[in-house]
Amino acid sequence: MTLLKIIILSLALFRTPLFLVIGALALISFYSADIDISVVIIEMSRLADTPLLVSLPLFIFTGILLSESKAPSRMLHFSRIFLGWLPGGIAVVTLLVCAVFTAFTGASGITIFALGGLLLPTLLEEGYQERFSMGLITSSGSLGLLFPPSLPLILFGVIAETRIDHLFLAGILPGMLMLLLLIGYSLVKSPGRKARPAYSGREILKGLQVIAWELPLPVILLGGIYGGIFVPGEAAAVTAFYVLVVEVLIHRDIRLRQLPSVMSKSMVLFGGILVILAASMASTNFLIDQQVPTRLFDFIQKYVHDKYSFLLLLNIFLLIVGAMLDIFSALVLIVPLILPIALGYGVDPIHLGIIFLTNLQIGYCTPPVGLNLFLASYRFERPITELYRSTLPFLGILLVTLMIITYLPLLSTLLIQLLG
Repeated sequence: MTLLKIIILSLALFRTPLFLVIGALALISFYSADIDISVVIIEMSRLADTPLLVSLPLFIFTGILLSESKAPSRMLHFSRIFLGWLPGGIAVVTLLVCAVFTAFTGASGITIFALGGLLLPTLLEEGYQERFSMGLITSSGSLGLLFPPSLPLILFGVIAETRIDHLFLAGILPGMLMLLLLIGYSLVKSPGRKARPAYSGREILKGLQVIAWELPLPVILLGGIYGGIFVPGEAAAVTAFYVLVVEVLIHRDIRLRQLPSVMSKSMVLFGGILVILAASMASTNFLIDQQVPTRLFDFIQKYVHDKYSFLLLLNIFLLIVGAMLDIFSALVLIVPLILPIALGYGVDPIHLGIIFLTNLQIGYCTPPVGLNLFLASYRFERPITELYRSTLPFLGILLVTLMIITYLPLLSTLLIQLLG
């Protein structure tokens, strides 16, 4: 059986789909332990009935609709009018627009491809160095993963069985801290002040009209959930319906005949997440049944005696994982294993979720195999080594933010205490 498991693991090196590798390992593990393998099927069907899972396909559909429309251009135009007057205003615009767009699409790759071509020429036109500009966009691509309605936040809530509305609140202050530190650095690196374009009242009003239908989105989502009007699943349905009406019937960026294609893209992404999640949950059940997390905790406790040392080691481990795996695979594989150990050290599961996502977000930009580096290299047609150098200063800032988030848990829990 051990040899068979090694063979199956080696298939992953040949790009065998991850869910097949995980599912096969789960089946073999149950069989070798003389446990009825129907448990795997039962786990998959139980997952499909999870109420929190309803919000995932709806938010994915919302994100794909926004990315396929002209919403990125409208967001950029609106931000330039209202923030372009600041010193370093276009860098601030880049950070904010990327954060908002990633929060709603749930994927940094979509942000880099949808906005990179618009933002890079604009930054260069404003006098920013090319290396700084590429580093800024590459690092900003995953910024919104801590802001609601981020798909990874929802997925962590499903896997860890924690409240998604609490996770939404927990990510706001850490995400704002990250944004503020990056904005501060961007202001320091901004070129000499040029004459800023002066917009007339008419142009400002037109800028508001252009984005008027997208502006209420955060209010509908967060106001609905924390105002007690919607649960997360209902908020996802209302948000998806609103964006559908706006992009198809009002702006008409997406034609009715394009909707099947948008739905297909959305469901393919959701299907991939669901299959990996189901196979992973089956493997998790086996690990729990065999008391693997408990034994792992006992082993770690021999060498790591306090919570803070554990968190430091966890950060190093997750940065490596984030550089090697996409965020969805990393969550479904690692969270079930680490969560019981973190609880043993007294780490709040909500705080753990924010630490997890911050690490995986940074891992996107971590050499040598961070996904954002390769996506940006392809998008900007630049060597990957050039992208490595361009992101290093931003990576340093993100790592400082990670340390603050890790060792200041109040940053993640304060809004829950006040509003939750």
